[in-house]
Amino acid sequence: MQPDPVHPDVVRFLQDAPKKMIIGGEKTASISGKTYTAYNPSTGEALVEVYSAAAEDIDCAVEAARKAMHGPWPTMLCDQRESIMRRFAALIEEHAEELAQLESLDNGKPISKTRSIDAPVAASNMYHWAGWPSRIHGETPVVSIPNHFAYTRREPVGVVAIIFPWNYPLIHYTQKSGPALAAGNAVILKPASVASLACIRLGELAQEAGFPPGVFNVVTGPGGVIGEALSSHPHIDKIQVTGSTGVGRRIIQNSTINIKRVSLELGSKAPNCVFEDADLEKAIPGAFHAAFGNTGQSCVAGCRLYVQRPVLEKVLEGLQALAGQARIGVAMDTQTEMGPIIDAAQYRTIMEYVEEGRKSGAAILSGGERLSGNGLPEGGYYLSPTIITGVGDDDRISQEEIFGPVVTVYPFDTEEEAIARANHTTYGLAAGLWTENVARAHRVAAQIKAGVVWVNTYDMFNSTVPFGGYKQSGYGRDNSESAIDAVTETKSVWIALK
Repeated sequence: MQPDPVHPDVVRFLQDAPKKMIIGGEKTASISGKTYTAYNPSTGEALVEVYSAAAEDIDCAVEAARKAMHGPWPTMLCDQRESIMRRFAALIEEHAEELAQLESLDNGKPISKTRSIDAPVAASNMYHWAGWPSRIHGETPVVSIPNHFAYTRREPVGVVAIIFPWNYPLIHYTQKSGPALAAGNAVILKPASVASLACIRLGELAQEAGFPPGVFNVVTGPGGVIGEALSSHPHIDKIQVTGSTGVGRRIIQNSTINIKRVSLELGSKAPNCVFEDADLEKAIPGAFHAAFGNTGQSCVAGCRLYVQRPVLEKVLEGLQALAGQARIGVAMDTQTEMGPIIDAAQYRTIMEYVEEGRKSGAAILSGGERLSGNGLPEGGYYLSPTIITGVGDDDRISQEEIFGPVVTVYPFDTEEEAIARANHTTYGLAAGLWTENVARAHRVAAQIKAGVVWVNTYDMFNSTVPFGGYKQSGYGRDNSESAIDAVTETKSVWIALK
């Protein structure tokens, strides 16, 4: 195991401690002076102290954002707003290695992934949304009333609070703030406390890009305290959350204080269906990566794998072979394919589900035990790909989100059965299916109740394609013009011509 050296810019960033928030265009300590420790999940070692916000700090951030909404940003010429956002995107691109390393050190994602996916996608997201200020427009509807003319305007909704999780900080940060900024809103971003370092650095780069004070704010600290303060604050106009369904319910309740706009990307228990006519050379590794990508710590993980009975044994053999080959290690090792679980609490949660399955008679074909030795640091929580069979559709392990490297595999016989069982969940964020039958692909995709269905591929995203959930996976959409709709108000204007 040979971790890559830490970039000098990362060393400097970590030495400048405690890490401050970005409020009103300034690096800001918490009013209380309280901090929390950011840990490296690969080793369990402390990385740096970070200032921890409380309700009074949120009041300051909201005040700064509201002041910015009375400043130049909402009315700025579109090409000027685009220019600032492009500078921000260019700075993300320029500091890609630093950002990739910060994310790997902070949330345990393999450096090979943060370098090739997360940092480049973050820059790409911001470049994409930088092109939108000049594309946001109203309409001139035809009216059936004589001597009257009507048109619509698209205006910013106001102060937008964005809360996002620890598994994809760079991508979530830019995916969700980009459309809000493009539409002329002020944003307050709240990253997960267990993975906030790359987000703080992005806030510093936003300052350097030239956003007016208060347009771009970053607050750090405990999710319960800050989430409560943001969602119930009477001067926040919109809140956007990626998190658990339980968190989503609380956000909805709090939002009623001022009927603030709400977008929610919540829990998932994504089904992934392999039909007997699938190309197994693609479907088996595809199903493996769907379940175990980012160590299974993904909202769209294909964690319920349905396999048509004639190919079940072959698929199981293939998955077990890939599990045995997976390179598990510290995030900063370029050879690592699966990094650590984010922290001890998440590891315990995962193992509770595994043990419950074991006690109920499920067969654990691989994994299910904490890994140690072979160069793995004792302070990290490592778990190999865990493959489980013999689980009922109504068992808790089949119905509740685990958020770890665990896949439950189920046999099925008919297309109709696969569809019914795939939909047997309170969630509806994502799904996958593998078949060489084009007609079947369209039939099944049309009947799966999920916001995205991948066919003969998995985990594909683009800024131009909407993403969001059905049922208790939330409402609202990221990406595409749908994201612009969510951060703007439509105003109708009537003009009497006589």
